[in-house]
Amino acid sequence: MTQPLRESTTVAIVGGGVSGLTAGLLLRSRGIDAIVLEQQTRAHVEQRQRAGLVEYRAVRMFEQCGLGGVLRGFPANNYLEVRVDGRSRLLAEDLPGLAAVGKSVPQQALVRGLIAALLADGGDLRFEVTDVALRDLDSDRPAVTYTGQDGRAHEISCDFVAGCDGDRGVSAASVPADALTVHSYDYGIWWLTVLADAPAPKHALMAVGERGYAAQFARGPNASRFYLHCAEGDTVADWPHERIWAELKSRLHQPDLPAGPITATEVFPLRSLIREPMSHGRLFLLGDSAHIIPPMGAKGMNLALFDAEVFASAVRDFTASGDESGLRAYSATCLERTWRYQEYSNWLAEMMHGASGFPVGGGGSFRERIMRARLERLLSSETAARYYAEMFTGLG
Repeated sequence: MTQPLRESTTVAIVGGGVSGLTAGLLLRSRGIDAIVLEQQTRAHVEQRQRAGLVEYRAVRMFEQCGLGGVLRGFPANNYLEVRVDGRSRLLAEDLPGLAAVGKSVPQQALVRGLIAALLADGGDLRFEVTDVALRDLDSDRPAVTYTGQDGRAHEISCDFVAGCDGDRGVSAASVPADALTVHSYDYGIWWLTVLADAPAPKHALMAVGERGYAAQFARGPNASRFYLHCAEGDTVADWPHERIWAELKSRLHQPDLPAGPITATEVFPLRSLIREPMSHGRLFLLGDSAHIIPPMGAKGMNLALFDAEVFASAVRDFTASGDESGLRAYSATCLERTWRYQEYSNWLAEMMHGASGFPVGGGGSFRERIMRARLERLLSSETAARYYAEMFTGLG
């Protein structure tokens, strides 16, 4: 039997998405070696469409670590346009005394920048690995095994494993079921998401009305991601392109909405999930491996960035002086922000869908009118808007 190629590093990172790449870069900026493993091809990872907002807290993190270049050239995002039955209102994040703004950065663009920065810095990033498995997580030297592109078996001995491979990845599955609690919530709401080569809106846009919720967000100057609340059980086949554009024009109250080639569609349910604790032995869960959050508040990618920052700082403290306090506090520190962001996304989802005639959890016309009142207060009160602004920018 051929022996595996044995290697050693400080951190083995399983998953080459936002959390894994950011963790790798932050560790290298602190002089800590790491190996990043990704099962997909580089082209697939760089084209994968997801979120499009980097909050101010994360912008500041990149700048402070000398990695601000990955965000250079992307526009600030400091307004939200809300259309209520066709009437447009601007909800400003740059309220008096709150100058911080985030940036509109499509996830695939951020990933491309992170990959380029990591490789330019000499980082070890390996694509198209298979058969990844984690071992000895309760020991001082856990191991990650995998098969490389050449078909050869590899074994990486490390101090820590960063599990960044998503909700259904091997990292989350490697934690014994009796060692964690899974909190989950199904909103009972389904969305159709549409990626199209259509001019981006001037501001991020959400619309509520009797036909249901809709939204449009920039994914570059000439690309947009649209969201449409749809019926449970709908499939992509139920939404031919003609129907999509007709419904978008109606719900956005924009008959002249510029159309363009639709490049991707997907139907999915709004759901939340949190794994607690976010660590087990020497395994630390980051990003979607630890938590799933609806895209409503644009917080999924930002939680992944926060997890990576907390993890990298904790590993730095341990390697520099043997200080384990950051590692022990990792889960509690990340979960505190995770639960705040879950509450924010829940609040926003219930308000927008309820105001559109589809109250989460039922409640009929009473609940719909309550959500309409909540939305009106948000749009007319500086005090109410400040909560949204602080959460949106990552300061809340």
